Amino acid sequence: MPFSMIHHRCSPSPETHCQTCCHRSLCLPLSLGLEDLERFDTIVRRRAPLAKGEALFRQGATFTGVYVVRTGSLKQVTTEGGVDGQLTHFYLPSELVGLDGIDENAYPGTVIALQTTTVCEIPLDRLDALSERLPVLRTQLYRSMSKEMREDLRMLRLLSHKTAEQRLAIFFTRLSDRFRRHGYSPYSFRLSMTLADIGNYLGLAVETVSRVLSRFQQQGLVAVSGREIHLLAPDALIRLREEDDAC
Repeated sequence: MPFSMIHHRCSPSPETHCQTCCHRSLCLPLSLGLEDLERFDTIVRRRAPLAKGEALFRQGATFTGVYVVRTGSLKQVTTEGGVDGQLTHFYLPSELVGLDGIDENAYPGTVIALQTTTVCEIPLDRLDALSERLPVLRTQLYRSMSKEMREDLRMLRLLSHKTAEQRLAIFFTRLSDRFRRHGYSPYSFRLSMTLADIGNYLGLAVETVSRVLSRFQQQGLVAVSGREIHLLAPDALIRLREEDDAC
């Protein structure tokens, strides 16, 4: 049961600069004034679009910088000890990719396009140099790193203490929140990830994800129309995810 990403209300062209990008209020330089934004724009590299299934970078590759998703979506898969890859992140427009590679100077996972995707590349050396002159930019980078750490800790709790129903409820409600922040509908969206991707991310078998999704439909919590998900009772999903051990 494959799904495809939401249609984009905002689709920057390859020639778009930071000053005219529709994601700039959510992106790394969101606190910069016009003059400083122009300075930031000079360090950004616009990459050629990635085709579905194409890797932005591979696990173990030398860390060179971070990326911002402009259109499309990505997933990160990490492989350790020869076992099947663990899906650890999904990335949506305006979100930063690669922050977890700073510490060991290598990317800890392979990041793959879930659909045709465009990104902006921000080389670390140039970002670091500019941050010296623009403290507000460094502060925003720290905030982004802190947010990613917080989300990783929440995922650990999710996988350790939640039922399958709660995990899927958390997945949908958090995705809803992310779509809301990006200016899309929080209640009706189309996904780029397959049920197998969702199961991998949540630590569930694909059959379990399918069974829980069917149960949600029977309970009137969600509706599935083709590849589109409709959250019919978001408050009920929030209550479900917060039962017992709040995440």
